[in-house]
Amino acid sequence: MLLRGYGTAGPGGWLTLLLVACAAWASKITFELPDNAKQCFYEEIVQGTKCTLEFQVITGGHYDVDCRLEGPDGSVLYKEMKKQYDSFTFTASRNRTYKFCFSNEFSTFTHKTVYFDFQVGEDPPLFPTENRATALTQMESACVSINEALKSVIDYQTHFRLREAQGRSRAEDLNTRVAYWSIGEAIILFVASIGQVFLLKSFFSDKRTTTTRVAS
Repeated sequence: MLLRGYGTAGPGGWLTLLLVACAAWASKITFELPDNAKQCFYEEIVQGTKCTLEFQVITGGHYDVDCRLEGPDGSVLYKEMKKQYDSFTFTASRNRTYKFCFSNEFSTFTHKTVYFDFQVGEDPPLFPTENRATALTQMESACVSINEALKSVIDYQTHFRLREAQGRSRAEDLNTRVAYWSIGEAIILFVASIGQVFLLKSFFSDKRTTTTRVAS
């Protein structure tokens, strides 16, 4: 399944991105969204298919982005402004191309890193039930349970990685601000110390007064 994306970076030019889905029915992508930019993706969906769009801003500014999902006829299925993360589930109403866009046009100088997971339909069963006369065996049932548990583990790992990346970004940003603040304080203390030295020196410097006598 091919995701076709395009982006606008304002007057600076065009950003084009062609992405291939990571799995047959799911796309998990992390991309950079520059300031004053908009990135859109397209997906061919069959009518009646249940889809889920989940996104989260990992780094940049206030960790927010605009998201918009449109149907084949241009109708707006989902629209949120300046969201840090969200999830939306819908069912396709027709066999056409659906578009979802992420916008950072409200930001003038802050780049964002955005992660999204777009799931189309459901995963095929581990053991197809077609042409089966009997129910699943105990071993097959255990395999299905393990498979579902592993899917949950993968989802949890993904969310924990996103939280870790977001926390690391905030910690690095805070560390940079503290470093700049410390440098500023050091410069102020140095200037103040030099000023005090010259001020005290002026108090103890010899002042010679000249007296002029006027002859009568």
